[in-house]
Amino acid sequence: MGFRRHGPFQVGDQVQLTDPKNKRHTITLKEDGVFHTHKGAIPHSDLIGQPEGSVVRSANGTQYLAFRHLLQDYTLSMPRGAAVIYPKDAAQIVGMADIFPGARVVEAGVGSGALTCFLLRAVGPEGKVTSYERRQEFADVAKKNVEKFFGGEMDSWRLVVGDLNDSIDEGDVDRIILDMLAPWECVESAAKALTPGGVICVYVATTTQMSKTVEALREHGSFTEPHAWETLVRDWHVEGLAVRPDHRMIGHTGFLVSARRMADGVTPPPRRRRPKGTTEEL
Repeated sequence: MGFRRHGPFQVGDQVQLTDPKNKRHTITLKEDGVFHTHKGAIPHSDLIGQPEGSVVRSANGTQYLAFRHLLQDYTLSMPRGAAVIYPKDAAQIVGMADIFPGARVVEAGVGSGALTCFLLRAVGPEGKVTSYERRQEFADVAKKNVEKFFGGEMDSWRLVVGDLNDSIDEGDVDRIILDMLAPWECVESAAKALTPGGVICVYVATTTQMSKTVEALREHGSFTEPHAWETLVRDWHVEGLAVRPDHRMIGHTGFLVSARRMADGVTPPPRRRRPKGTTEEL
């Protein structure tokens, strides 16, 4: 199930109001609700029945642009039990790990539920996402955030409080996403659960974690050569002929490591290395 994503605003819709300084506020519309700011109040009745992209005015005349919020906006503003995966990294995971409609996905380290929302969107109603979270308090926050965004419980989602290594009961999984302090400890469990050709994708914060994860995948012998990368995002300022990069950017947030599951009993060919003292490839 889920809330409406188009058409005039109705009671129960989550609406994002943006002021002239681009400050954003998310409200849930109620029959007698009122949004209060230091710039004056806005009755929810001024929004109910209006189309998306409308402009409403507060009591002192300040204009607010009204839209249903995008998932990227919601994940950055959601209540947090743990740090969220930024939209730029969630997009990389969905794209580079090839999360497809109908996929069976296991996620370990649910955090505040931000990535879970992206995964559920990607697999659709025919897919399945199972999230493992060790800490009950994080699981509780994630459950509230996910259900608030989708407007209720999701039939395609199962949340398990427990350690992946001890609790996983899935097999023939298409994708496994790990977001935890020591993902290398879960490589064996991931290999057992993944179907041949399946993808493991790991999100880590430090170079030490990245290195240990890559080496664990190599040493296990059931995965292709790991691919490690990070994504940097820089906005641009465009005013007529005044075109320049913004002074601030979303730089390092984390590293991603991915690899594919080999068929049972098959090991990848040995890596080809460059000889020392030369740039010529073998």
